[in-house]
Amino acid sequence: MKAAILTALNEPLQIRDDVGLADLGPGEVHLKIVSSGVCHSDLSAQNGTIPVATPCVLGHEGAGVIQEVGPGVTQVKAGDPVILSFTPACRECKNCLRGQSYLCDAMVPMMMTPHFVIDGNPVSGMTGCGTFAEEMIVPESAVVKVDDDIPLDIVSLIGCGVTTGVGASINTAKVTPGSSVVVFGAGGVGISAIQGARIAGAAEILAVDLVDSKLNMAKQFGATHVCKPDDFEGMNLQITGGEGFDYALECIGNPVTIRATYDAARRGGTAVVVGVGRMDQNIEFTAFELFYADKNLRGSMYGSSNVRTFMPKLLRLWKAGKLDLENMISRRIKIDEVNDAFRAMQEGEVIRSVINF
Repeated sequence: MKAAILTALNEPLQIRDDVGLADLGPGEVHLKIVSSGVCHSDLSAQNGTIPVATPCVLGHEGAGVIQEVGPGVTQVKAGDPVILSFTPACRECKNCLRGQSYLCDAMVPMMMTPHFVIDGNPVSGMTGCGTFAEEMIVPESAVVKVDDDIPLDIVSLIGCGVTTGVGASINTAKVTPGSSVVVFGAGGVGISAIQGARIAGAAEILAVDLVDSKLNMAKQFGATHVCKPDDFEGMNLQITGGEGFDYALECIGNPVTIRATYDAARRGGTAVVVGVGRMDQNIEFTAFELFYADKNLRGSMYGSSNVRTFMPKLLRLWKAGKLDLENMISRRIKIDEVNDAFRAMQEGEVIRSVINF
């Protein structure tokens, strides 16, 4: 089959048509990918921000149709349309049982198990997935069944960016009606965080980004105000009287913007780090400011979402016209065009390309 392979960091993906699959094992499902989002985290894997071993089939945001199931699989069957979840929800580990399935203990074993075969050698998929391939094998716990009537290119976006961004606003930050929100970074995840804040009833939503086209798009998805970083202090004064925002979300993964996000939250407010930063980068805080500001500072893994309940909620919001997914797809491409999609995303031309197989 055809797949896009990362063979070395900071190199273009290699498109091959001779990629095979390992044997289907107990508790696993074999599915045909119908659509895969091209997410900024794929770029982060390519440049080393997110550690992956090479070679690796990239892609972690997708949807497809079950082809066959292994022994012991009971929740899905051949023919079922599903969303891929790069964080499995095994429903058995301590994190799942305490209601934090986004921290599922089965994540690392899933990531470490190779399901592709190239030149006779086992090869892993990104985060245990590998949606830049026509077919794949994942654990049953990494798929969520969806209704038959939803287009799978729409469904694919739920697999990462939308769940992460909307979840960061609703589940992690717990944005309240009438509150003020600032979102740093208006890419795919940032746009989703803006939509989440709008759905939660925020009164003011400020989007901060360097790229004019992204700021214009932020308005379309619910931002009430937009600005570039140099104009932030003026907007903060205009919207909050200089007090700071009730909620501040960082959707970039940069130490400078993470620090700015913390500073943007008011005393007693909430700052949420949604973007994925590098393992060797640090942010500095003084012991006194953490005490005195009394802010909530926390990370947001997969939008703090229980995928088995939150993903269906997102699709119901889409059906109700409250969550815009169609307009998040800037470009529909074939797998051969994935390197062009990477370039367009890096240059701010698109927020999300979708690969249709």
